[in-house]
Amino acid sequence: MILQAKDIFKTYGELPILKGVSLEIQKGEVVSIVGASGAGKSTLLHIIGTLDRPDKGRLMLNGQELAQLSEKKLSDFRNRNIGFVFQFHHLLPEFTALENVSIPGYIAGAPQKAVERRAMELLERLGVADRATHKPGALSGGEQQRISVARALINNPAIILADEPSGNLDSENAASLHRLFFDLRDSMQQTFIIVTHNEELANISDRTIHMRDGLIYE
Repeated sequence: MILQAKDIFKTYGELPILKGVSLEIQKGEVVSIVGASGAGKSTLLHIIGTLDRPDKGRLMLNGQELAQLSEKKLSDFRNRNIGFVFQFHHLLPEFTALENVSIPGYIAGAPQKAVERRAMELLERLGVADRATHKPGALSGGEQQRISVARALINNPAIILADEPSGNLDSENAASLHRLFFDLRDSMQQTFIIVTHNEELANISDRTIHMRDGLIYE
């Protein structure tokens, strides 16, 4: 098991968002989380991704109990173990595709040449090696999203978390991105948790978790 969340609660102000969520994810699974806006999907993803801490509950990822880590150790753990893919890419506009993909590797302290070699391998594998020297402004939406996937993979994380990854793509690019997730699972044993409104992606996932009013129901 790569991830275990037990009785996760989160409240913002007076508003309870998560009301005791528990889930387990196995290595190599592609799991979709679906539900109406306000169901708590993104909050759960942020807590699993250690971008936010729960008010109550237990979270274990890749054998590490996360509540015990200081902010500094949590930040290091996140960089090495969790890859993120967001709807709006969050590529840095002043850097090339290759540099954007390399950044988490540099932060992890890996040697520059090794990081850039791996970044080029990933860009090649994702079919965008010819865009390595281009900055985000010169790339299509589909290319930007593939580059953000390469960035998520650079440190060979335990898990990749994606928040509406195809929400900004046309249907052809969306379908291509969804196929890519399954290719990466098959070739790299990569685990994905994906918050999505895309029914096609939810339908082809190994498992779909439904959320409503801060709770999971199957």
